[in-house]
Amino acid sequence: MGIFDKAKDALSEHSEHVDSGIERVGDLIDEKTGGKYADKVDQGQDLAGDTLQDYLAKAPEKPV
Repeated sequence: MGIFDKAKDALSEHSEHVDSGIERVGDLIDEKTGGKYADKVDQGQDLAGDTLQDYLAKAPEKPV
């Protein structure tokens, strides 16, 4: 099992934590920039979350 397979497994098992992390990073950026780029940060958060969900949905199931 390669490193990418391990990362894929970790992401699929802990996707709720990853989503939470994406939100926290966006909030931190908003805080540091005084909300100046809030609309762009929100777009980035949405894109990151959607991309992750698409990736996990297309990932083949690992054999049992």
